[in-house]
Amino acid sequence: MDKSSGGKSGGHKGRGGHGHGGSGGHTPMTSAAASRIQSSASRNPSGKSAETDFAPRAQSAAATNEAGGGSSGRR
Repeated sequence: MDKSSGGKSGGHKGRGGHGHGGSGGHTPMTSAAASRIQSSASRNPSGKSAETDFAPRAQSAAATNEAGGGSSGRR
C-alpha cells in the first residue's frame, strides 16, 4: 500500500497552517502567485481566499520575499 492511501486527509497536514514555521519544504510567495490569488478572490468574493482576507496577506508576503526578507518570520 502506498503512503497516499493511509486514511489521512489527502496528504495535507491540517488546514490553515501551510508554510508557517517548521522545517522548510514550502515555496515562497511570489508577486505572480499573489496576483493570481487576488484575481481569484475578485472573481469569487464568497470563496475562501476572499472571505479570509488571504489575498492582501499573500501580496504582503510576496513583497517581503522579493525585498530579501525571505522566511525570517515575525518573532
